[in-house]
Amino acid sequence: MQAPEPRFVAKTTRDRIGRIWAPVLIDGKGPFRLVLDTGANHSAVIPSTAAALGSPGAATATVVTGFTGSAVVPTISVDRMEVGDLLLGPTTLPVVADVFGGAQGVLGNEGLAGKRILADFSHDRLEISTSHGEPAHVGFSVVRLKVVEGGLLLADVKVGGIHCKAIIDTGAQGTVGNLPLKDALMRHPPRDAKRAQIEGVTLDVQTGENVPAPEIEMGGLTISGVHIIFGDMYLFQHWHMTDKPVLLLGMDLLGSFDVLIVDYRMRELQIRLDRSSL
Repeated sequence: MQAPEPRFVAKTTRDRIGRIWAPVLIDGKGPFRLVLDTGANHSAVIPSTAAALGSPGAATATVVTGFTGSAVVPTISVDRMEVGDLLLGPTTLPVVADVFGGAQGVLGNEGLAGKRILADFSHDRLEISTSHGEPAHVGFSVVRLKVVEGGLLLADVKVGGIHCKAIIDTGAQGTVGNLPLKDALMRHPPRDAKRAQIEGVTLDVQTGENVPAPEIEMGGLTISGVHIIFGDMYLFQHWHMTDKPVLLLGMDLLGSFDVLIVDYRMRELQIRLDRSSL
C-alpha cells in the first residue's frame, strides 16, 4: 500500500491581487499592456489603444460577451499581434470600455493552443512560449486541465468537500461561484456575508454575496482564506453552467502562488507555492 501524498496548506493573501499584463506589439506599435485572459476567447482593446493604432473604430461592429452581460461594440482591424512565441493576425479587435485598471486591452486565448504560459509573480516575469511538453519541476503541484469549446480551461476541484468544475480565468480579479455551488455549501448562510458588485467589459453590473469560503482542494494542495462571490452571473448562463456546482478561479487565488504555469499542450496547471508559506 502506498503512503498518501503530502498535502500542503497555502493561505491566500491580498497583497498581490492583480491580473497578468502582457506586453503586446500590435502592427509594430507598442508594446501595449494587455490583460492575459485565459477566460476570453478573443482579444480586445480599449478606445485609447485603438486611437494610438490610428484606428478610432471601424464601421463594423460585433457582439462582445462579458462576465456580466453582452453588448454591441465597434471593431478595428489589425495585421499582426505578437508577444513571445505568440503571433496572431490578421484579426479584428473589438473596442471595449476601459475597465482594466490601467491595462490597455485584453489578450484572449485564441492563439494559446500549444503554448506554455509562465507567470513568475515573485520576479514580475511573464513568458509565453511554445510548449515542448516539459513536465513539472520539483516543488510544483499539477492540476489536470480540460480545454473545452472556446478555449475555456476547466479543472476538477473540491470546495468544502463538494466536487465541482473550476474555470481557470486569469482575466478575473476575484473568485466567483454559481448558485448550485452556493446551495450545496450553504444550507445555513453565514451572517457575515457582504454584498458585492461586479462590473464587466460591457459596463453591466451584477450583484452577489461575498463570503469566506471553506478550503479548496486542487492538485494535492489545500487552499484556505479565499472569499467567493456567489451570484447568478450572466457568463455562467452563457456557458450553460447553471445546473451543477461551478467555481471560477480568479487572480485573488491564482496570483497568490509564487509561480503559475499554464501548459496548453500538456493540459496542465503547474503551480508553486510562495516559499514563505511552506
